[in-house]
Amino acid sequence: MDLFDKCYGFTRAKEAMRDGYYPYFMPLDDTEGNVVTMGDKKLVMAGSNNYLGLTTHPKVRQAAIEAVEKYGTSCTGSRFLNGTLALHHELDRRLAEFIGKEAALCFSTGYQTNLGTISALVGRGDVVITDKEDHASIIDGCMLSLGTMKRFRHNDMDHLKHVLENSKNAKGILVVVDGVYSMGGDIAPLPDLVELCRRYGARLMVDDAHSLGVLGNGHGTAAHFGLTDEVDLIMGTFSKSFASLGGVIAGDDQVIHYIQHHARSMIFSASMPASNVAAVLAALEVMETEPEWIERLWENARYMLAGFKRLGFDTGPSETPIIPIIIGDDFRTIGLWMGLFEEGVYTNPILSPGVPPGGQRLRTSYMATHTREHLDWVLKGFEVVGKRTGIIQ
Repeated sequence: MDLFDKCYGFTRAKEAMRDGYYPYFMPLDDTEGNVVTMGDKKLVMAGSNNYLGLTTHPKVRQAAIEAVEKYGTSCTGSRFLNGTLALHHELDRRLAEFIGKEAALCFSTGYQTNLGTISALVGRGDVVITDKEDHASIIDGCMLSLGTMKRFRHNDMDHLKHVLENSKNAKGILVVVDGVYSMGGDIAPLPDLVELCRRYGARLMVDDAHSLGVLGNGHGTAAHFGLTDEVDLIMGTFSKSFASLGGVIAGDDQVIHYIQHHARSMIFSASMPASNVAAVLAALEVMETEPEWIERLWENARYMLAGFKRLGFDTGPSETPIIPIIIGDDFRTIGLWMGLFEEGVYTNPILSPGVPPGGQRLRTSYMATHTREHLDWVLKGFEVVGKRTGIIQ
């Protein structure tokens, strides 16, 4: 068999393109954050992770522009060698303070942060335990490590206890969970996780990609529960509330020092450009000085969750600005997505195997910069297309 046979045999995507229902890699011609343009069509963006809407905030834009003018467009090297600016050190320090840990280390992407952190810490004889709905970057980090990966049913603390009980002979144990789950919008039961990890001597890492800027007055899941000191490692990404690109891991100073010298995804990747670093610093300042953005985000999230439930849609376990509309079938999900697109609403179709069979959904998410008119437009579109397709009555 030729290595490329699998490539030539992959026809599903091209068939969808040919038949006009391919929903991925769609190019945006312009974006204001809450509204996007595709060709001559304007759509309300109901599928972005730009939770606070800061990609268009004048302070964030200006900071990135000034950084390009001062530092140029690239650092042309890894942080390990020639790619660290004083600006990177400032961001490490500021984020450690914001998250509430001794130290922090920034990576070029959130994906690389999980890859580098987990594979650096988990070695031979160690066990890393993940929630079955953890992000792919966590799973890939576990697979790159030299330890044993185990999984527990989503937010099922009894099952986690069973897995921990069967891992007692490991050299070391790391439990990794998402703070907010990106496909369900539900929050990890952190108090129970902390208690179990303490009981079994396991370390706990929380991926706060969808929590920083959202939960705990922006400080994340641990702050939301008042458990920052009890969580060993807190990870975050900059491509969401921080309106940039990159990632961060925060924890005890000596642990971060170790990761800094062992995380291959950081050591062998070029560092964040100055413009991205400056954008994160500016977004951080906005979060600290303009709390109204977080307040508006939650007002909009509560309004949309109530609206979808009133219309009769299944929103799953959501309790955050991520609100899934669970359909349970590939073709009905694509049908709803296509109808909404025509009505001027942009959503994200999530099909199997992206979610388990029966969990197919439209992933919607909301921003502080959505106006009530935007939100009502989205709800009206869902009502019209939902009734037309028979998903709601």
